Amino acid sequence: MMLTAIGLMSGTSLDGVDVALLETDGRQVRAFGPSGYRPYTETERSLLRHALFEAKDLPQRDARPGILREAERAVTLAHAEAVAAFTAQNRITCSDIDIVGFHGQTVLHRPDRKLTVQIGDAAVLAKAIHIPVMHDFRAADVAAGGQGAPFVPVYHRALAQSLQREGPIVVVNIGGVSNITYIDGPDTLIACDTGPGNALLDDFMFRVMSQGFDTEGRLAAQGRPDEAWIARALELPFFALPPPKSLDRNDFAALKLPEMRPNDGAATLTGLTTAAIARIVPLLPKPPKSWIVAGGGARNLTMLRMLRERLAPATVEAADVLGWSSDAIEAQAFGFLAARGLKGLPLSYPATTGVPIPMTGGIIARP
Repeated sequence: MMLTAIGLMSGTSLDGVDVALLETDGRQVRAFGPSGYRPYTETERSLLRHALFEAKDLPQRDARPGILREAERAVTLAHAEAVAAFTAQNRITCSDIDIVGFHGQTVLHRPDRKLTVQIGDAAVLAKAIHIPVMHDFRAADVAAGGQGAPFVPVYHRALAQSLQREGPIVVVNIGGVSNITYIDGPDTLIACDTGPGNALLDDFMFRVMSQGFDTEGRLAAQGRPDEAWIARALELPFFALPPPKSLDRNDFAALKLPEMRPNDGAATLTGLTTAAIARIVPLLPKPPKSWIVAGGGARNLTMLRMLRERLAPATVEAADVLGWSSDAIEAQAFGFLAARGLKGLPLSYPATTGVPIPMTGGIIARP
């Protein structure tokens, strides 16, 4: 039975809330619907940065001390506003939607402590939008000993199967953290985080240029990456670990650039993201033939150029070229995962998160 689902995603880049509609049975996608976006205000973004800092010492996943309670209210309200604007703009009624997949905002991800924390009140959201909301997708995986990330591979597989191209294919999502899904036929699905995505670069742009991000990679395009610094950064133990493995947004926050011009700093951090992605190739069963880039990094032309240089002779293309939505792909994924959760289908697997057995997940909050 096909379901009409809305997916919501607020990623580690802290840019805003992505909204996407699709028709799916949790195995394949019958149709893509419209997508939308509700940016965080600068006040909300500042609040979330503060919450990320405060969350480092959280003792348990349901604790909301101090600023975290305020941040959770802001995240919930922003998602409610995003759904209201999206449904009004597209003339969708709440009775048209079977389920909403609500990821929330990750503020702490420590699978080694069996702890992953996404803020956002699903019960309040469900009452505000008058639609059932599935949330808390990662908790069961982490509780069972999995990494709890990445969680989009089953959706990447559904998309890749429609391409009918020879594998191996890798879908790389470059958000705050970068992650890959390796697909080779119907049975081989491997996934992991590869390293920093846009987080270090965005933080650098905010600190040095008072800008949220490097638009189209223009600043990095004017600079020269410090390859020696990148090589030293790649000596960190994480990069040698085989999949599955996952990261918290702030795991590489301690990496400090030496004094350099802003354009060289942007080029170096963009180079680190792409070099970390390329570093995963020797850890995969076979070298990928093609790479498909989604997420905010797909709009960074310098990042795409560097990826092509580091991953040759494999092809590298932005997801939009294939008719996929680079911006909405993660939101679509959580609509897809909500449909899978409703049907009791697995959301994660041993080779995607390291969980002992295929795991379903998600909890439903009803209006």
